[in-house]
Amino acid sequence: MSNVVVLDNGGGLIKAGFGGDRDPVAVVPNCLGRPSSSKKWLAADQLLAADFEIAAVSIRRPFDRGYLINPDLQKEIWDRVIGSLLRTDPSTSSLLLVEPLFNPPAIQRATDELVFEDLGFQSLFVADAPSLVHLYEASRWTADGLAAMAQCSLVVDCGFSFTHTAPVVQNFTLNYGVRRLDLGGKALTNYLKELVSYRSINLMDETLIIDDAKEKLCFVSLDVPKDLHLARKPGRDNPFRCTYVLPDGITNTRGFVKDIDEARRFLYLPDGSSTTPGVQAVDSQEDAGPAGDRKRVDMNKSEFDLTNERFLVPEMIFCPADLGMNQAGLAECIIKAVHACHPYLHPVLFESIILTGGSTLFPRFAERLERELRPLVRDDYRVKITCQKDPIKGVWRGGSLLASSPDFESMCVTKSEYEELGSARCRRRFFH
Repeated sequence: MSNVVVLDNGGGLIKAGFGGDRDPVAVVPNCLGRPSSSKKWLAADQLLAADFEIAAVSIRRPFDRGYLINPDLQKEIWDRVIGSLLRTDPSTSSLLLVEPLFNPPAIQRATDELVFEDLGFQSLFVADAPSLVHLYEASRWTADGLAAMAQCSLVVDCGFSFTHTAPVVQNFTLNYGVRRLDLGGKALTNYLKELVSYRSINLMDETLIIDDAKEKLCFVSLDVPKDLHLARKPGRDNPFRCTYVLPDGITNTRGFVKDIDEARRFLYLPDGSSTTPGVQAVDSQEDAGPAGDRKRVDMNKSEFDLTNERFLVPEMIFCPADLGMNQAGLAECIIKAVHACHPYLHPVLFESIILTGGSTLFPRFAERLERELRPLVRDDYRVKITCQKDPIKGVWRGGSLLASSPDFESMCVTKSEYEELGSARCRRRFFH
């Protein structure tokens, strides 16, 4: 087993494991949670236990707006992850830590104190997400003989707190080209909370439930005006209507989609854009009879319907101005990021766009992005978007690859160097 701990410390999820491994040992929430029936705060894997009821859970996060603001709370979570899940001793291990881009110096100092003084790691290397995603994908491209593309890429990281579009050249993120969109999975969840609470049931305090409903039911629209028109149809004529059943605390502790076939009807609309080839359109009469009666909404149960909310929530990333936000959409952010670079890089960057981060998992995300980009890019440039097979683990896998390289230890800052030189001088080694 490697003695390098790789920690992708995201605002929503922690991905933790050992350098050289294919997958992380743990992918767990980066927060503490306390059920209403308990006085004890639970962390990491405890929040994913099968008997953990996600209703009425109070949440405390060490991150706010993408940056670490509570090191003490972060230490409590790391203690659980490193001690109970990784089962390793920090005093005999090195740490590869993934930090947000443009991390303020005060937060860098607090992080270094946490790593070296509180946990006692023997050495530290700090990396940013775009360079690690590029490193992982470039290793696959080079194996396929695409050496030219492996030199640079444009990484689109749609995470929990915000979205970055970052040009990467030879494993270095070009900071002057990075563009940020202050929208991520957290903002989408909050927006869905507001829509559901206004239209049906007050769920403003049910973050985990709304997170689950968002991940299972939301998708990206390829034609918003057309889908809004379809969403006005009543009953079974509405292809987007579906029901989410809330936990009851007895037989159902986590919530679920009432009829998964109903929830997937949008995939089979006859518009030539089905994301599931070979699947026939759903018969509108299939739920007639006893089975259909069983799937109808029971007003005696706690459940809510979603229709146009399913595509209006992810629409925030593409058209934030529609919600009154004074920000460019994702396609425009990409254009600005590319145009900030040397013109010689433009055609290669447009041809090597990589999507990473949990918010890119919405169905049709890449297809919608390509449709938005194509009119904004020169006709003689090719637009190619690569979707990672597992965008939540993409950054971590790049870190695992880097941590397994022969030169990794020489790139780290040791505990003795930190004690002698201080945080600021040590950080210069990471070009931050």
